[in-house]
Amino acid sequence: MRVDVSTEVIINKAIDMVSDYASNPDYAPEWYINIKSAVWKTPKPLAVGSQVAFVAHFLGRKLAYTYEFIELIHRQKLVMRTTEGPFPMQTTYTWTAIDDKTTKMTLHNQGNPTGFSKIFAPLMAMKMEKANTQDLNNLKKILENT
Repeated sequence: MRVDVSTEVIINKAIDMVSDYASNPDYAPEWYINIKSAVWKTPKPLAVGSQVAFVAHFLGRKLAYTYEFIELIHRQKLVMRTTEGPFPMQTTYTWTAIDDKTTKMTLHNQGNPTGFSKIFAPLMAMKMEKANTQDLNNLKKILENT
């Protein structure tokens, strides 16, 4: 069963501030509730082909995985993918300027659980949507308070 979760938030900040902050893996532990660390495996700055190792806690489990950034359109779109572990995942961020001071950000996760994880796909999708909503609200709060 495929997991496909999309969430969005309106942030009262300009697109450059939102996209620059959200696309920087160094900030991921600050706004993602489940991500505990992000370590660059390739040299900065972020580019297509960059790799970042993340450690997260999700559904009571510690997950360690490396995302490779496969598409990056400055201040419009970022796509990263991991093929590791029981739940290969692709994550896409998109940013749309509503006006000069307001941005819509969409966070889209999709993947195909393998092995035993397939059984938990519906639960994982529900938990991911809840966590993603929380993450985007955290991002909104951080950025709107700066």
